[in-house]
Amino acid sequence: MDVALADLRRWNRYPRAILFLDEPGRLKGLTADQLGRLKNDGIRLLRLPSIVELSQHDGMALLPMREISVEELLAREPINLDRAAVRALVQGRRVLVTGAGGSIGAELCRQVATFRAAHLTLLDFSETSLFEIDRELGETCPGLSRKAAMVDVRNASRVAACFEAEKPDLVFHAAALKHVSMVEWHPCEGVLTNVIGTLNVAKAARASGAAQMVLISTDKAVDPSNVMGATKRLAESVIQAQQNGSGTRFSAVRFGNVLGSAGSVVPIFKSQIDRGGPVTVTHEDMARFFMTIPEAAQLVLHATATCAGDNEGDDARLFLLEMGEPVRIMDLARQMIALSGRTPGKDIEIEITGLRPGEKLSEALLDDTERSVPCAPKVMEVVSSSALRVTANHLLTLEALAEQGDVDDVRRALFDLVAQIRGEKPGAAPALRVVANG
Repeated sequence: MDVALADLRRWNRYPRAILFLDEPGRLKGLTADQLGRLKNDGIRLLRLPSIVELSQHDGMALLPMREISVEELLAREPINLDRAAVRALVQGRRVLVTGAGGSIGAELCRQVATFRAAHLTLLDFSETSLFEIDRELGETCPGLSRKAAMVDVRNASRVAACFEAEKPDLVFHAAALKHVSMVEWHPCEGVLTNVIGTLNVAKAARASGAAQMVLISTDKAVDPSNVMGATKRLAESVIQAQQNGSGTRFSAVRFGNVLGSAGSVVPIFKSQIDRGGPVTVTHEDMARFFMTIPEAAQLVLHATATCAGDNEGDDARLFLLEMGEPVRIMDLARQMIALSGRTPGKDIEIEITGLRPGEKLSEALLDDTERSVPCAPKVMEVVSSSALRVTANHLLTLEALAEQGDVDDVRRALFDLVAQIRGEKPGAAPALRVVANG
């Protein structure tokens, strides 16, 4: 490409934009340095819309092109999933998404709209986030029946009333406090939103007759070293305890970091690079699993479609999305600096700041008591030999401590419950029911 561009410059035909016909994740021949130089030369890097985006532009004579994002250039090769199963899951059904204004929640809403849901309920407690996703869908999918519901998942009666009015068939529970450091400093808020909020949504889903409820979980729930991960592990256990063999089907989907989500490392690095650096990395050996927002949402829908036809058994199912190989955060920082057209260590410095409380050098996707079995393309099912269920009664003390704002006692009670779930400690009264899946 360098030779071709040099010739074009010599002939006074230097391009103002380059349209890539292949997916950005498949641009294996181009390095981050080369792409960075193109952007520095003022060349716009454009791509055609994806299949998901195309369906929002039916009947248009011209295909809308858009800029390739940094997230797409950093992503692994895109996956191709069977859309028929997801269409069968969503089309003509009423869908409710909690945390609808968040990164994953909003993308789930977009894709649910794409697959022509009969009605979509957008539930979020952030006024701005809810307004933005509602406005966006009003513009891109004007024919979609939808309702924006400003409801806090902590408020059980409001959640129940919303579900009763909306009567969803499918519920995707993406509402959560997710930032490790913030939840570490505010464990009471983490418990009330991530644990009690999940219980409230699960109860409302069953009471309103929903066919399925899916919890969006995280790899930080595996052997959690921080409060956020512990609350999500407890949320998974809450979901597992809801399944009683009939009625609403419950499941959880666990995956790693999402490229470009609000507050994640990519937008932070972007803003640091725009300011001229330094780019801050907590540890030179830190590594994380990454996928793009659309890919994560597609796989959540795919895993849910896999679960949809299974109406047997007494156990909620826990799915694991195939995350590929972990990415070193230091490599990610260097790549992003190169993509900006600058040189790491010369134009932009990288500064090591040290691990924050609760942070690990690497994340795992499976706990010591778990194994995974393939169940669909790019989706695995987690089978646990020590899946202790936590009932609502076990959460009474934890909720009371959180409501009182007792930080130390909440942290202690939370990790005590997680230790019981992981089989590290015997279950306290009331007795926890052991479910052996394998």
